[in-house]
Amino acid sequence: MILEGQVAIVTGAGSGIGRGGAEIMAAEGAIVVVTDRSFESASETASLINAKRGTAIARKVDVTLDEDLDEMISSTIAAYGRIDILHNHAGIQIAGNAEQVEPDGMDLSYQINTRAHYYAARKAIPYMKKQGRGVIINTASNSGVFFDKEMLAYTTSKAATIAMTKQMAVDYARFNIRVNALCPGWVDTLFNGPYIEQMGGRDAIEKYVADTIPIGRWATVEEIAESVLFLASHRSAFMTGHALVVDGGECIA
Repeated sequence: MILEGQVAIVTGAGSGIGRGGAEIMAAEGAIVVVTDRSFESASETASLINAKRGTAIARKVDVTLDEDLDEMISSTIAAYGRIDILHNHAGIQIAGNAEQVEPDGMDLSYQINTRAHYYAARKAIPYMKKQGRGVIINTASNSGVFFDKEMLAYTTSKAATIAMTKQMAVDYARFNIRVNALCPGWVDTLFNGPYIEQMGGRDAIEKYVADTIPIGRWATVEEIAESVLFLASHRSAFMTGHALVVDGGECIA
């Protein structure tokens, strides 16, 4: 198993891509700290992993609270003595253009999609430096690469996350800490609700996916999880500062 004995933290792991990434890392031998703002959802993910003879522990973490992120890092170090992989995945999608997005929505989008990633990384990096290695994955979006219609708060925060990831990669490569951004396209999860509503509902989004994405379909959670595993493991050992777009060709169509 390619992550045997490594310790991974995943935020927003109670469902969707976060859960898929946690499951695949555990299947490859990682001890996974599963976090979510819903303890019930985090526990469900951890139970799924443990039922398959993986190792996972659930933690309730609200990434908008610095004290929750502090506790997430300190409790992991207390329990396991190291952090090998930090996957900052928790995110929010707020739809609308400059006239439609309220200032509070713009602030919240930045706080969850960018600042929380920075803060968790800030707390984990000193331990990664001491142990001589580490991997940080910041979930962004293909929307941070080529942008979307009337998604100002979302695309701005995701573009900022990509820029932040690149800067972190430059700053910490000499410590053998790799930092990359995961940029998924359309994955059929509840996370996409605000944008689907804005586009006119389920029929409209299905037509968009069929007509716009060259591969002609949604990605599955399992497909994106494979990319998480790639970024987390030695398979991407010479990759840092990269925004890995996994979107069926949407951004080049």
